[in-house]
Amino acid sequence: MSLRRVKSFGQDRLDNWRNMLISEDNLKALRALIQEPNVKGKVRLIYIDPPFATNQEFKHGGLRTSTVSYSPEDEMAYNDRLVGAEYIEFLRERIVLLREILSDDGSIYVHIDWKMGHYVKVLMDEIFGQERFVNDITRIKCNPKNFERKGYGNIKDIVLFYSKTNQYVWNEPREEMTEEDIRRLFPKVDEKGRRYTTTPLHAPGETKNGPTGKLWKGLKPPKGRHWRYPPDELDRLNAQCLIEWSSTGNPRKKIYADEVLAKGKKRQDIWEFKDPPYPTYPTEKNLEMLEMLIEASSNPDDLVLDCFAGSGTTLVAAEATRRRWIGIDDSKVAIEVCQKRLNSVSNISAFDLYLLKEEKEKSLVESISEKNYRYHKKPRKAKSLG
Repeated sequence: MSLRRVKSFGQDRLDNWRNMLISEDNLKALRALIQEPNVKGKVRLIYIDPPFATNQEFKHGGLRTSTVSYSPEDEMAYNDRLVGAEYIEFLRERIVLLREILSDDGSIYVHIDWKMGHYVKVLMDEIFGQERFVNDITRIKCNPKNFERKGYGNIKDIVLFYSKTNQYVWNEPREEMTEEDIRRLFPKVDEKGRRYTTTPLHAPGETKNGPTGKLWKGLKPPKGRHWRYPPDELDRLNAQCLIEWSSTGNPRKKIYADEVLAKGKKRQDIWEFKDPPYPTYPTEKNLEMLEMLIEASSNPDDLVLDCFAGSGTTLVAAEATRRRWIGIDDSKVAIEVCQKRLNSVSNISAFDLYLLKEEKEKSLVESISEKNYRYHKKPRKAKSLG
């Protein structure tokens, strides 16, 4: 199989790269892409939001696009009827190929729901290795629900974050601090009116021979711990009044709010990025979340891939953050929505719409699936996940 360009859009890039929107089953498309030397091993970031094994059909209408509400005349967007072991095998085939396409310093994010997330994590551990697991991120997706249900309301889903090796691209994501954050995190005020907090000057683990285990101002670190800084650095901090001494003689480092405010606070593994209230496509994800994720795990001009492109949010986010991109979907509705969204972006970079051209070539997926991954064994067929 090879790719056949059928339409072109946008403005040429200086590097002559043309982004790719592929209208085809993603397994076939990935088999074709893995034969492309400028793609295989070159994708820095993969984000996928696959079906969640809900056993539902998702429809798209002119007046309303919703996961739950639709009219009989609405057009089919995508079918999510695969469940159980068949669903896991569906994902396995694709994720094995995605690992081959990913660069050695690349990362993959798999967006999944609370019902299937645990099964998918086991699959990801198998293919990428448990040591390549970076985060299990909780994403707050909506406002609290009040549906009658014998159980707690569900307002979150899961994003699994894996790297291909331990040398993956990482640009520390920060988020803006609110006034409430500042008051809560920096409760103290000095004589100049500056808000601050304090942190311990020691860290876990004893140092036997190094400077961080030595006496400083007649004090040793608490048992089982060591100074975070060597004595000369502690002297410097103390001279600059950046150490606060308690009434019992315990030293702690001062951290001022205005210094942290400039760079923002470190993002944690609970994200509040709610779904759009009026989506252009069922299960459309938050654009701001995709932009943040892309900036954290890739650099400008890196290649980003989404093989469950849906509404094209990943592609729009990649364009907005100056990345190159490849999107794949077999839904006619999804491809139409993607084209419309992309072409509405001002000065959109050149991209081509592709179909696959069938050729009598041996599929690469079988040989790749048989590779001896450290954690990978082809699963036996099963009737259920239980």
